[in-house]
Amino acid sequence: MTTASPAVLRLGLRANLAQFTLLVAVNALVGGMLGQERIVLPLLAHDVFGLSTATFALTYILAFGATKAVTNFFAGTWSDAFGRKPVLVAGWLIALPVPALLAWGPSWSAIVAANVLLGASQGLTWSTTIIMKIDLAGPARRGLAMGLNEAAGYGAVAATALATGYLAEAYGLRPAPFLLGAAYAALGLGLSTLVVRETREHARLEAAAHPTGGHHHGDLSTGQIAWRTSVGDRSLSAASQAGMVNNLNDALAWGIFPLIFAARGLSVAEIGVLGALYPAVWGVGQMATGWWSDRIGRKHLITSGMLLQAAAIAAVALGDTFTVWAMAQVLLGVGTALVYPTLLAVIGDVAHPAWRARAVGVYRLWRDGGFAVGALLAGLIADLWGIAAAIWTVAALTAASGLIVAVRMRETHPRGRR
Repeated sequence: MTTASPAVLRLGLRANLAQFTLLVAVNALVGGMLGQERIVLPLLAHDVFGLSTATFALTYILAFGATKAVTNFFAGTWSDAFGRKPVLVAGWLIALPVPALLAWGPSWSAIVAANVLLGASQGLTWSTTIIMKIDLAGPARRGLAMGLNEAAGYGAVAATALATGYLAEAYGLRPAPFLLGAAYAALGLGLSTLVVRETREHARLEAAAHPTGGHHHGDLSTGQIAWRTSVGDRSLSAASQAGMVNNLNDALAWGIFPLIFAARGLSVAEIGVLGALYPAVWGVGQMATGWWSDRIGRKHLITSGMLLQAAAIAAVALGDTFTVWAMAQVLLGVGTALVYPTLLAVIGDVAHPAWRARAVGVYRLWRDGGFAVGALLAGLIADLWGIAAAIWTVAALTAASGLIVAVRMRETHPRGRR
């Protein structure tokens, strides 16, 4: 497939609507691959493989998070070096064996291996769809673009979690719930190979038109970009730590919450509803919050979102009924919707187009490293002092992260600085 010449390239959602919409659909399939695990795997660990400690049961989240974090970093570098589309296709190829391993893997080691592959696949596919949408959207609608991307991904996480909960209730924990993942992987690979077009030249077009130009920024090494994103730039580093803590508490919701709900006597279908509520609100809400951040700025949405997440996690610890937990899941979804696309928009605001893809990779390295940190932290504390202590610890860390954003981050969107 030939690439259009730079002379006919244009930036903006309207100018690139067909490809942008296609990439939204592809990212929905990426999210669905993650959603197939959200409800079933914690129950599978306990009921099928007999894992008795929270730390061991959460090994799959540790494997997923660590692999995804590292792969995110390379996804940004490789997409600059080789183009976005080859990285996207490679991610889908890696995903192909995952549903079969989850459905028929004979041991817990096979489940962990599936999550290593899933983490690598998600790191390549999700990172690349983000980078490609930023390429296409240009600076004016960056928050909206990220909101739509994350809404599609996490909306699909919610829908698939709900569907797998009902499938597990009707047909058992394996293999029926994971057949959805097999269909997602095949469709995602087909669309990415045959229909998706390369977007790297759009980033080069924006870099050439950038007020600071692109030559000096293009000479920055990956190490220099990693330092800026992690430590050196106040706004980028504040976003990176907030992203890590956000996914740290998501690891808690993924790995610990279903065990709490099951211990209190809820059915698999009820656990599926609770597990779907959080990513559903998160997913749908991002369509509004990404757009909102383009109008009022990023910082205050991130700060309030982290504090709201902390309150919602505390409500789970305090609750003991389906209704209370449902309300807490909704609040957690709202808080995460305020944070998730807005953090990505901050990276897009601050990072120069010449090194933006690598900055996204570094940010997502920190953010998805939160899965691994959360799995270890929540598991160890739950084993030593109980599940309630793990929940309260994560709630406190989430509140502290929001305060760090309030103190350290500068407003990165021009409208928010007025």
